[in-house]
Amino acid sequence: MARSIIQSQLVTSGVVLLVSWIVVIVQPMSMQNPLFFGGIALVFAVTGAALLVPWTQENKRWAILLPLLDIVALGSLRASEPQLGTGLLLVFPVIWLARNFALPGAIGGVLMSTAVIWLTRTLSVDDLAISDFPSLVLIPVTLAFVATTSYVSGQRTASQRVLLTQQASIIEDAFARARRQENLLHEVLNAVEFGVIAFDSTGTPTLINDAHRASLASFNVPRNSLVHPVAYQPDRITPYPQDTRPFARALRGQPFDNLTFWVGEPGSRQVAYSVTSRRLQTPAGDDDGGVLVMRDVTAELEAISARDSLIGSVSHELRTPLTSILGYLELAMDDPELDEETRHMIEVSYRNAERLVALVTDLLLAASEASSTLPVTLESCDVTEIVEQAIDGQLPAASEREIVMDVALIPNLVAPADPLRMRQVIDNLLSNAIKYNRLGGKIKVRMRRREREVSISITDTGLGIAPADLAQLFDRFFRTESAKSSKTVGTGLGLGITRDIIRQHGGELTVTSELGTGSTFTITFPTELPVELLAEQSAPGPA
Repeated sequence: MARSIIQSQLVTSGVVLLVSWIVVIVQPMSMQNPLFFGGIALVFAVTGAALLVPWTQENKRWAILLPLLDIVALGSLRASEPQLGTGLLLVFPVIWLARNFALPGAIGGVLMSTAVIWLTRTLSVDDLAISDFPSLVLIPVTLAFVATTSYVSGQRTASQRVLLTQQASIIEDAFARARRQENLLHEVLNAVEFGVIAFDSTGTPTLINDAHRASLASFNVPRNSLVHPVAYQPDRITPYPQDTRPFARALRGQPFDNLTFWVGEPGSRQVAYSVTSRRLQTPAGDDDGGVLVMRDVTAELEAISARDSLIGSVSHELRTPLTSILGYLELAMDDPELDEETRHMIEVSYRNAERLVALVTDLLLAASEASSTLPVTLESCDVTEIVEQAIDGQLPAASEREIVMDVALIPNLVAPADPLRMRQVIDNLLSNAIKYNRLGGKIKVRMRRREREVSISITDTGLGIAPADLAQLFDRFFRTESAKSSKTVGTGLGLGITRDIIRQHGGELTVTSELGTGSTFTITFPTELPVELLAEQSAPGPA
């Protein structure tokens, strides 16, 4: 406010000072005229007031007196020396009034300047002449035009000032929000337990959270280091080559998921990390660096190792008594004095003991390596007979729970399959249908044939499966909440193995279920050997 008033007044006083020096040089006698000298003195007095008065928002309305007094002073100069043309200097206070005091200032400035011009002319003793037209008419018109232009310009400037103020406020708020979000991001990233490294498009780190720094510090890695000096492969002994290490791959722009590596010298404390890499892009799609997220999975891997070790140990212990049982059953079947009924019961026991040995072997294979698959040998076999044998084997368990079997099969349906594995599939599905069924429930077994494929569905009236559990139903060692809450014992391996077997037959295992009503498991596989499986079957084995 004060600066604007002073600047406006200094423009007027500067021009008057210049005119005064010219008059002193060219026509020094004019300075002896009281009106001329008084006008100059009034201008400088007004300038002194503009400089000395502490202008504020409260007293700014009194500043209008300054340009009005300038108009009076310039009128005095014009009245004393009309030939100097000092009336043109009225444009400066008029501009001041129009820009700073809006429309009233513009109108008031023009009217007062016009009044001063006409008043000084009427005080002259000379009669009006055509030569007075420029000073009496053109100057007021010019002042009106200048005032209008200044007023419009001032309004536009004020609007732009308001707009800029609003935009500045918006930008400031945006910066404040960005700072808050940045602080929040840092707090969140420093609160989590997994390590985070972010870097820009040049590979320069832009963010390293506390968890990653703590990971480095726990192995006495120098503070200026970004990653652990050595990363070992899953065998915990072989180092990753420098160019295949996770951070090096991320810098090259390679995204990846759950890459596991170990840190720490072999034979000493080691920690496993699962690392994921993602690339970042600008809104325009340009590369903007990337981010690495590292999670400590040592406890999980050690738990899996302990679990597999336990399963392997138990399974091995089971094989010994099972082998003994098979041996004695063989001896019993060789007895020529056995009656037919007893021989039949021993044969059923022998077949089931054989299957139990096969299942223990599968358990060892499935639990030791998640990527391992069960050996499958396809041959042309009677699928109907396999299903009938599986149903006969499960009838005692079904009768014990008063479960009714409703069976509808296609007679003598021949398809390429592994008899042992297909029996394992049907046994597992029937066993689950019995175990998780209600007392006195029902099981429907249906076989259908469509062109080049056959489907076998097993429907129970049991607990059912919650929708949230369906996505993980075939995961190894997964058991549904309803299964856990029941008294039925299980490992969570059966369905995963069952699906793997069917997929190796070129088919698929699907499930539909309604919680509290029951479930339907359907296996579908081709009746003709698929080309890719045929190639696998004909491929020579290892030398």
